[in-house]
Amino acid sequence: MAAHPVSPLAPKSYPDLPAIAGVRFVTAAAGIKYQNRTDVLLMAFDAGTTVAGVLTRSKCSSAAVDWCKAKLAGGLARGLVVNSGNANAFTGARGAASVQLTADFAAKALGCSTDEIFLASTGVIGEPLDANKFAGVLDSMATQLGTTPWMDPAKAIMTTDTFPKLNGAILEIDGVEVKINGIAKGSGMIAPDMATMLSFVVTDMPIAAPVLQALLARHVATSFNAITVDSDTSTSDTLLAFATGKAAVEPIESLDDPRAEVFGEALRDVLFDLAIQVVRDGEGATKQVCIHVEGAVTDASAFRIAKSIADSPLVKTAIAGEDANWGRVVMAVGKAGEPADRDRLAIRFGDLLVARDGERAPIYDEAATSAYMRGEEIEITASLGLGTGKATVYTCDLTHGYITINGDYRS
Repeated sequence: MAAHPVSPLAPKSYPDLPAIAGVRFVTAAAGIKYQNRTDVLLMAFDAGTTVAGVLTRSKCSSAAVDWCKAKLAGGLARGLVVNSGNANAFTGARGAASVQLTADFAAKALGCSTDEIFLASTGVIGEPLDANKFAGVLDSMATQLGTTPWMDPAKAIMTTDTFPKLNGAILEIDGVEVKINGIAKGSGMIAPDMATMLSFVVTDMPIAAPVLQALLARHVATSFNAITVDSDTSTSDTLLAFATGKAAVEPIESLDDPRAEVFGEALRDVLFDLAIQVVRDGEGATKQVCIHVEGAVTDASAFRIAKSIADSPLVKTAIAGEDANWGRVVMAVGKAGEPADRDRLAIRFGDLLVARDGERAPIYDEAATSAYMRGEEIEITASLGLGTGKATVYTCDLTHGYITINGDYRS
């Protein structure tokens, strides 16, 4: 698979994330799919690190996802192994044996139980993953662990991504500096349902696993679960958060602790930034798009309508062509299967009213709207006039580049 041009929406610079006490990592090339390409990430966590996770609800989940679901109940982590190039999904009994063997190699290399090893894989679906490729590689990696730079693990987990995705936050709790670092990968097959393609977040905050789990589940709803590139939910979606507990503050043991809200907001900021980076690296994307729905009967109904608009190939291709075709937005509202009243509907592109009360707005200005559509960031608002429900979904346009990338994905 050839490398693709870097997205025009790529960040102009990348954050230099700080070391986080209690976590070390290293990357290597194991030849999973391509030779001489970094394709394995090993993270090692100090004893006592708590873990939470949100995973795909796909009924065809990967072997690594199934492994993580089984291990999350333990609430503790000592290691994470991520490979790119092969998703180890739809690989049957061989896939299950592969994750077990990988965990065995990792546990031996790190000197811990396999129950404390977490796994994630990304790449082609349906190809068996030969875990023996990790033999020796993980042992060697375990002797080379370091605390920086975070750019290395961000690059190691990329597949069709055209740029690495990383972000962090530093907050103060009880007068002590607490750090949160996150990396993500994702570019296509993006319509997460309880997680993104792959994302890993590490903090030094001492926080109980159930509290971290609750905060992660809450804030994924308005970050990774509020994005879509192509309406396709991956078999491998994995979001894991690890808390090493090395910050010198009292642990957060309950959601009733007011510090949980403060920490949760910082966590949400990191997740949201990573999610938007995924949208901005959508395969073939040239525009970032925000779909706002307001005046729906409930927030849940608003979300489903926003998703209908954001997932519409007709809406997305119109945006790619810089065509203010608001009729396609009307179509997407109407097909969503949610309460809507044609004669109350209003649509805005940016601040420009294009339709209201069931017809084109009297003040509609084609030239102004066309000029707006030439921008790099587009906002579309559908006002239903039925209630107080609202939601926002983030997406990108759909260009010929998407077909090019996915037409030759396996070749």
